Amino acid sequence: MTPKQRLVVMAKEPRPGHVKTRLGKDIGVIPATWWFRHQVNSVLRHLRDPRWELVLAVAPDHKGLLSRFFPADLSRVPQGRGDLGERMTRQLRQGTVCLIGADIPDVRRTHIAKAFTSLGRHDAVFGPACDGGFWLVGHTARRALPQGVFKDARWSSKYALADSVASLPDHRIGYVDVLDDVDTGEDLRMTRSQGHDSTAYEQNPKQISHP
Repeated sequence: MTPKQRLVVMAKEPRPGHVKTRLGKDIGVIPATWWFRHQVNSVLRHLRDPRWELVLAVAPDHKGLLSRFFPADLSRVPQGRGDLGERMTRQLRQGTVCLIGADIPDVRRTHIAKAFTSLGRHDAVFGPACDGGFWLVGHTARRALPQGVFKDARWSSKYALADSVASLPDHRIGYVDVLDDVDTGEDLRMTRSQGHDSTAYEQNPKQISHP
């Protein structure tokens, strides 16, 4: 039997001062925490689907695994140690996997289904963000994830997507819709359905920001 596709949502336990700290500086720590609590619940509600296994990659490892905040029926795994790239790599090695954060208000099942469909034709898939980063990364079980993937990626910069794509040499890369996460008060004010098409990235991936 072919293993079910896995959608991993990376999420921290929503404790004041430990989540959405940049947003907290703009709107206050407590409002930012409450926004994130609502957002996690919303994402998990919208993304349940029998076509894939929904898994939570939680942090902190021990407290996240025991937290009563996350739905008890969903599988949980610890994010583990390391920088963002190392923690994502750990999850992407578990088969055919798409991975997202919990702070993307507009993500829906149709976006995830499109990403898994893209993995049928590509080795890896990215969901670009307007700021040069990405909201989704996926990798197929058909290819081994190379050593050093995401190494030296400049996170939280306009080069994050370009650096990540460059760390997957000889991979066929697919792109899906452009969506954005919420990191700041301005992001929150600008939150709306983007609905950008991935065609431009498929036809001209050189538009991705490079140094």
